[in-house]
Amino acid sequence: MPKVKTVSVRVLLLGAALTVTSAAGFVGQACAFDIKAGVSKESGPFDLFKFGFKAYKNGQKEDAVEAYRYAAEKGHTGSRWALANMYADGDGVAKNDYEAFKIYSEIANQGVEPGSEDTGFFVNALLSLADYYRHGIADSPVKVDLSQARQLYFQVASTFGVAEAQFQLAKMIMSGEGGVSNMQQAKKWLNQARKNGHVGAMAVFGNILFQEGQTVRGLAFLTAALDKCRQKECVWMEPMQEQAFATAGEKDRREAISLSHQFAQGED
Repeated sequence: MPKVKTVSVRVLLLGAALTVTSAAGFVGQACAFDIKAGVSKESGPFDLFKFGFKAYKNGQKEDAVEAYRYAAEKGHTGSRWALANMYADGDGVAKNDYEAFKIYSEIANQGVEPGSEDTGFFVNALLSLADYYRHGIADSPVKVDLSQARQLYFQVASTFGVAEAQFQLAKMIMSGEGGVSNMQQAKKWLNQARKNGHVGAMAVFGNILFQEGQTVRGLAFLTAALDKCRQKECVWMEPMQEQAFATAGEKDRREAISLSHQFAQGED
């Protein structure tokens, strides 16, 4: 199975940022980082963040980076998060995973108050750190630390109920990465993740059930996952579903297809 990034979490946060920016308005329409835009390095962190966001949307990424840096220096969590993402993706700056790691670590270390508007940024930082610890960063002090990665996924999965963390945690538990292997625990987290809408977790969960002898139910989950996923996400699911479909008898196939429609609608 491929490495899964935290794109879905970023999309949610981007949507929130769009809402905040639209609701709060923006001082000035120009996006050059100067006094004509009504924003300078002495401006408040939230104004700098808004400026950076709009500059980024307009393709002026150098201005966005500068604004985010000034806002980050003033303690604005959203700007730190945006800057870290740009370093992680090589978006508007030279790709630098270690720099991104350091900024994500700052966000994680500052913690978050219950109900805080910074919760999404905090969770995303933890997920990004877990991924870095899981794979390491070449030519940097950050080495593979599977135990730390598993612990971070567990924190996000259990405290915040994020489906992606639950899925990644389940995969680590299945393979024994960073700790003991425990199929029952892995199934528990896969089941929770698929209930939270994670299509990949639904496919893996279904495949396990099928291998355990729950032919109809397992094939139904596999088929529902394949129906629900976007095409580029389906590549690794297709062989599992096709193999299970070919192995099952005709009666089980019909029952599984009928049941898969219910699973696709979230009905268990």
